[in-house]
Amino acid sequence: MNMKTDANELITKKYKKRSQFGDIFHRMKKNKSSVIGMVIVAVIFLIFFASLFISYESVTEMNPTNRFSPPSWELPFGADRTGRNLFLRTLYGTRYSIVIGFGAAGIATLTGVFLGCIAGYFGGITDDIIMRASDILASIPGMLLGMVIVTVLGQSLRNLIIAVGVTAIPVFLRITRASVLTIKNWEFVEATRAIGMSNIRIVFTQILPNGLSPIIVTFTASLGLSIIVAASLSFLGFGIPVPRPEWGALVSDGRNYIRSAPWLTTFPGLFIMITVLAFNLLGDGLRDALDPKLKR
Repeated sequence: MNMKTDANELITKKYKKRSQFGDIFHRMKKNKSSVIGMVIVAVIFLIFFASLFISYESVTEMNPTNRFSPPSWELPFGADRTGRNLFLRTLYGTRYSIVIGFGAAGIATLTGVFLGCIAGYFGGITDDIIMRASDILASIPGMLLGMVIVTVLGQSLRNLIIAVGVTAIPVFLRITRASVLTIKNWEFVEATRAIGMSNIRIVFTQILPNGLSPIIVTFTASLGLSIIVAASLSFLGFGIPVPRPEWGALVSDGRNYIRSAPWLTTFPGLFIMITVLAFNLLGDGLRDALDPKLKR
């Protein structure tokens, strides 16, 4: 009797219905690349939290005796032209890149999703105005638009986040509009209209939750792209003011010494590459997990 009960429990446990989040996570665990991405992202966040305990004075302190010191046990990433510890500076820069990535992606997502919902649901002249404005914004190269915004607003972390976020709005707007156009004529939406629910409630409580999958995937992918754009702007001198050690600024600072001191650009560049790769792998895993065709 006990053996039969144990067998039933095992069968019940095996075939127990998972929650939607549990089902997505289960599918992502089967994807090796997404697992690698999740592990790297987890490590990056650990570094981010560790960077919060590094003092600003320790990353800006100059030590002429360590000038251009190569990597060693004492200085794992070496030292720059003023003897500053590149290891601490690179770890400290994680806070900027993570904040910029999530901040810029957040601005683009909130603005693009709101405008995309309005354009897709109401259509007509509202749709035309929003989409033509999006086309104008998308026609301007992202780097050029970012440089203009930073020049007008001034160099700061907040303004860099705004500059990077604005350039990504058209992508979210188009994806959201496409999702809304697909869902807005489904039967359950017609039923909510029949019971007198307002248009705003229909859009944000009925249509949008059912079209979140492509938006979530795009958000994850845009994190890496936002970090690259921010690093590029910092490399060109339009990012966070020196001597704050943002990764792009560190690469820019070491580019003139790439032959004599290659570690100045190698380690910050590796951090940029690995972080962007991790978010892209995570985004690919989410896309596969959320794809309805792969659930069969």
